[in-house]
Amino acid sequence: MRGVATAEPPAHLNGHRIDPREVNERLEPLGAEEVLRWAVETFHPSLYFACSFQKTTSVVIDIAQGIEPATRFFYLDTDLLFQETYVTRDALAARYGIEFDRFHNISVEEQARLYGDKLWQRQPDACCGIRKVEPMRDALAGIDCWVSGVRRVDSRTRVGAAKFGWDKRFGLWKLNPLADWTDEEVWNYINEHDVPYNPLHDAGYPSIGCTHCTRPPGNGAASRDGRWANAEKTECGLNG
Repeated sequence: MRGVATAEPPAHLNGHRIDPREVNERLEPLGAEEVLRWAVETFHPSLYFACSFQKTTSVVIDIAQGIEPATRFFYLDTDLLFQETYVTRDALAARYGIEFDRFHNISVEEQARLYGDKLWQRQPDACCGIRKVEPMRDALAGIDCWVSGVRRVDSRTRVGAAKFGWDKRFGLWKLNPLADWTDEEVWNYINEHDVPYNPLHDAGYPSIGCTHCTRPPGNGAASRDGRWANAEKTECGLNG
């Protein structure tokens, strides 16, 4: 297991100096494919792609597979994902020949026994900690860099997302190759490359999480307003 997460990143990797500010200046004007190519050349095979099976996952997988077919992908199975999300996982696995690594914590029944029923309603942060953050730590143990689909347009909490930086929470590097992409760019890519995507996006879900905590946000609402709609909560604890 990776040790305690540190606030300061290592100054060197494989004998090469890495300054996140210098790297960001170089990556910011580049496209997602160039950013991912740099990450693969720098970190592979200690580069791990997190998959939520939302539209950004589909784009990142398609680009990454075109660069290095041996790239590795994982997902956090909360036992509360939509059936459409599992269908999307299987469609992407079939399309690209990927075997997604699954990380999972205790069952919903075990959680209810230990912490009470419907913890997501009473203490959503605690529920996300159990079902997402803890298995995420397991997933990232021993990895040098992880890749997310975070974009600046997602929410107010993500407007400052850098393409590359040190993740203090998990104690490793983090890459956001689609940080500067708009919704239009994401959908244009999916349509132009005929990439499988989660059908819930066509049913009014711009952002997709667990079944009990996600609903369509409605017209005029921000894309993530349907996540934890009845709680003062905007993130699950993985991305800030």
